[in-house]
Amino acid sequence: MLIDFGRELCGDLATAESREWLVTNGIGGFASGTVAGTLTRRYHGLLMAALEPPLGRTLLLAKVDETVEYEGIYPRSGRFYPLYVNRWANGVVEGNGHHTINRFHLEGTTPVWTFAFGNALLEKRIWMQPGANTTYIQYKLIRATGPLTMEAKAFINYRDYHDTTIVNDWEPEIEDVDKGLRIQVHDTASPFYLLSDKVRMTPQFDWYEDFYLSVEEYRGQNDVQEDHIYAALLRTMLRPGESWTLVASTEPDANLDGDKAYAERQAYEASLLERASQVHAVTLPEEVAQLVLAADQFIVKRPTARDVNGRSVIAGYPWFSDWGRDTMIALPGLTLTTGRPEVAASILRTYAQFVDQGMLPNRFPDAGERPEYNTVDATLWYFEALRATHAATGDDDLVRELFPVLQEIIMWHKRGTRYNIQMDKKDGLLFAGEEGVQLTWMDAKVDNWVVTSRIGKPVEINALWYNALCIMSDFAQMLGEDSAEYDTMIKQVKTGFARFWNKLMGYCYDVIDGPDADGLDGSLRPNQLLAISLPYSPLTPEQQRSAIDACGRHLVTAHGLRSLSSDDKAYIGHYGGDRHKRDGAYHQGTVWGWLIGPFVSAHLRVYGDKADARSYLDSLLRHNIRAHAVGSVSEIFDGDAPFTPRGCTAQAWSVAEVLRAWQETSEEERGD
Repeated sequence: MLIDFGRELCGDLATAESREWLVTNGIGGFASGTVAGTLTRRYHGLLMAALEPPLGRTLLLAKVDETVEYEGIYPRSGRFYPLYVNRWANGVVEGNGHHTINRFHLEGTTPVWTFAFGNALLEKRIWMQPGANTTYIQYKLIRATGPLTMEAKAFINYRDYHDTTIVNDWEPEIEDVDKGLRIQVHDTASPFYLLSDKVRMTPQFDWYEDFYLSVEEYRGQNDVQEDHIYAALLRTMLRPGESWTLVASTEPDANLDGDKAYAERQAYEASLLERASQVHAVTLPEEVAQLVLAADQFIVKRPTARDVNGRSVIAGYPWFSDWGRDTMIALPGLTLTTGRPEVAASILRTYAQFVDQGMLPNRFPDAGERPEYNTVDATLWYFEALRATHAATGDDDLVRELFPVLQEIIMWHKRGTRYNIQMDKKDGLLFAGEEGVQLTWMDAKVDNWVVTSRIGKPVEINALWYNALCIMSDFAQMLGEDSAEYDTMIKQVKTGFARFWNKLMGYCYDVIDGPDADGLDGSLRPNQLLAISLPYSPLTPEQQRSAIDACGRHLVTAHGLRSLSSDDKAYIGHYGGDRHKRDGAYHQGTVWGWLIGPFVSAHLRVYGDKADARSYLDSLLRHNIRAHAVGSVSEIFDGDAPFTPRGCTAQAWSVAEVLRAWQETSEEERGD
């Protein structure tokens, strides 16, 4: 079993707190926490419900603190064993439940704890029902010489997942209902339910103050402690072989049969693995199978006026919403390599409905405001996502349906759209940018400070532009449309792209025609990889080899590529501290996991050695998925060794690009 830890990890609090688990429901809701059971982030909780799918994420059930009494030889001589652990703001660690964790492992995406006390073993599982804001917490006594009694305190809240709560004047209504409790935290709050057919629940009301959020302190946040409401006391008895399930849900009629609900979850995940196996026609290695299941965690429903079953992609857990750029980059790896082309088509159709002035939205805000369009690359990645989908499916009808959208996009980029995004008629290249706005994937901004502004003609934007025009020519010819305009533009852009080549250094300028005196940014960054890795490259074979070698020597690490060469005076090798420090380092040396995909593709194109190219995936596949959010791949890592994982614990494009690159190095080498 790939994710399987014993006491050597679980018994050490610091180590067990550094491993996190994640379960999701496919509509934006999730549950997450640490192996130890402590709350270290504001995003930890057992039911983070998406009340306005896929957003409106609201913490409802924060945690459950269990204590078991296991009887001894003599009557009423049982010992009490806490299974929980809490860190308090005053430095006290209370509960020490991690000392009873004998084993932690994943069954698919389901975290499973095995607690050992005396001669008893008790298993605990947590999973969510697909398509519902419903979390299951199941306990099973798998070994004992007698019964045990369990008491559990349920802690609730009702706040946006980005916030924290301090004692306030809430007066929750906690009412008995059939087989549980109905909870409404305040007058305007949506009610939710704690349900079980085997547990006696007694309403409570008491604030527990100062849960210490250690990771938030590391991240330089102001709110590093939180208060939760102790809302219910749960009490039951278990005999050997018996189980009981606590159901936390926004649905009053949620299924209470834990065994049946878990069997449905397992069947769902088995179907995902079966579809992926059919794509690859081989038995998936364990680490790849784990990432296939991780890929599903990012795919969510986004209902639209035209399609209530529209799809989108959550960029990363625990704090991102669905972003256009991340969605389009991640689409091939999340859907096509996993045998789910119908999901890819749904995502493409969903985003087509939001194209405005020739642009895809960058982000859908949590609060439900209008989408934000501050991106120059998301729209260009849309072309590549559609090309990849057509290559995998041969679905001409999908291309025919979306071709007018592509035409509109090209038209707007030729004549100009938001943020000075427009084609330069002199060289055919795309210019983008204005002061105070971040448009490329290097988008860190603190107040009015755009850390890596890249105003001008960024190299990857123009690689994407060239690729998009080539795709348009192909699609036009396929559909019987006139491709002459696109063919003319392709020739102009390829000629203009030669301006990016820095002959002295042997790699591409990162930006040309920028605001500086000479207009040239010679920073060695990974962005130029797209001029090699995309299906259509504007570079010569000699330039491709020189650029990939430069990136390999200075940017490649075990977990991805640095966003800036460590030789650069602006390089920052550690990601941490307050927002100013973190965002200042975000694209100034921090390693990004998703960039391993373009590097592997570029390396394969240049050297044609699939085994050598795949070797760059080894560390992410074999080691990172056992760290941070176990079973997934992190967003970023420190630029300096040992490349500690940082940022989002589970990131869509990191998972996707590892899967895509793994598939690419399994297949026949593609042509240009």
